[in-house]
Amino acid sequence: MSAWQPRRFWQTARMEPCAGGFRVALDARPLKTPAKALLVLPTAAMAEAVAAEWQAQTEVIRPETMPVTRSANAATDKIAPQFAEVAGLIAAYGASDLICYRAPGPTALVARQAAAWDPLLAWAAAALTAPLNATVGIAPVAQPAGSLARLAARVQACTPFQLAALHDLVMISGSLVLGLAVAEGRADARAIWQLSRIDEDWQIEQWGQDAEAGESAALRRAALIHAERFLGLCG
Repeated sequence: MSAWQPRRFWQTARMEPCAGGFRVALDARPLKTPAKALLVLPTAAMAEAVAAEWQAQTEVIRPETMPVTRSANAATDKIAPQFAEVAGLIAAYGASDLICYRAPGPTALVARQAAAWDPLLAWAAAALTAPLNATVGIAPVAQPAGSLARLAARVQACTPFQLAALHDLVMISGSLVLGLAVAEGRADARAIWQLSRIDEDWQIEQWGQDAEAGESAALRRAALIHAERFLGLCG
């Protein structure tokens, strides 16, 4: 017996204003989250994107084709109720940021990391008032308390929807600075994907890449690009 799959029951998915923002109605039925909360979206653009995802469904509903809906649900059901914990988890990346830890060699890799990451550290120091220390190797390096506090404040200033996007930007890249670079318009997701992959790409150049690792990387890259799009829909 095949597993039950949810099926389309509506004719039209449309965006409409509601108290606190915008919602999506499936015919006359307002869309709710998996936790049964009314899905209230912060911008008309995000609501239009969610409505388009639902309108594009055919006979069988395919959740994997609705990334904006999935992120909006996460912001509502998971992030909003535990905002402080999620913000703290993301802010903690500032103390062990990927771009602060450099390889001891070979010389070409060291140079590649410096060329890619030093400008981002300079940007963090100037634009975010958050200078960070770089080190060679994996031993922890202490970061200025004031810098970490200012980075944390930027994270905490997000809305739950923005935090949903920033969560993925930081977790996938391994860097709070890279995630904030996208949020602040300093770089786009495709650029920070490359910046976060310097060590991996170096290894691939030396030894090649197996198919499974390549497929996993492609999925994470797509998720990073989606997070940037979702952040833009937050307004």
